[in-house]
Amino acid sequence: METVIAVVALLFVLLVVLGAYATVKAVGAAKRGVDRTITQAKRTVEDTTLRARSLAQPGPVGQLADLRLKLRTSMRATQEALQAGVGEDESLKESLALFAQLSKHGRELDDELKRLEPEPDRAKLARRLPSLRERTERIVKSADSLRWAAHDRARKFAEDDLDTLSAQIDVEAGALRHWTTEPASVWPQAPKAEPTPVWPEAPKPEATASTGQTWRETPGAGSGESRSGESRSGEEPPKPAITPPSARPTYPWQKKPRPENTT
Repeated sequence: METVIAVVALLFVLLVVLGAYATVKAVGAAKRGVDRTITQAKRTVEDTTLRARSLAQPGPVGQLADLRLKLRTSMRATQEALQAGVGEDESLKESLALFAQLSKHGRELDDELKRLEPEPDRAKLARRLPSLRERTERIVKSADSLRWAAHDRARKFAEDDLDTLSAQIDVEAGALRHWTTEPASVWPQAPKAEPTPVWPEAPKPEATASTGQTWRETPGAGSGESRSGESRSGEEPPKPAITPPSARPTYPWQKKPRPENTT
């Protein structure tokens, strides 16, 4: 029983501590948010006042307001650019340290310009304006140089990343279209079609000069072998159409022919 009570008490203490810690964090975050809002509001009001003064009041006072406005605008833009890029690029920490040193000179100059605004001696103020303008331009130029260098560095990294990504996408697209990007030697060669056999043409029978008819092989003549390879025209003598009686074979049962009567 005592163990259960101790565990419950310990849990209660832990819950109280966690609640107090969360309350402190929430109050701190709210306070920082309010302070940030108040600071931005004061900055906006002051910038608006300086802009209006530089336009409405000619002479040294208006020039002082214009110098302050340029200085504050450049320093604020550089600070925001460096702080936004230091989270992604660690090399900007050195640039941010240099900007912190430059900011000291910027604040000193801004405070000096602010003190000179209610100066009643306009002639003395006019004599100091060239040196003040030169200091302001030097600080603004240094701040702009840091800011634009940070922008160029971020742009270069973005272009390199885009080039790498584009190359990877091209490779992947080529792999997806492998049927169009692979060389033809990779594909199995189609079986070559066998050439169509060309049969020798049948020998055309030669026609006689007189009748135009073709010669036919006489059955029983020769040994029965084909004489298609021999030329039929001009090699064998033509056979007589009528066999003479002396050349005919005689048989014993035939009668002897009578001699013709000459009378």
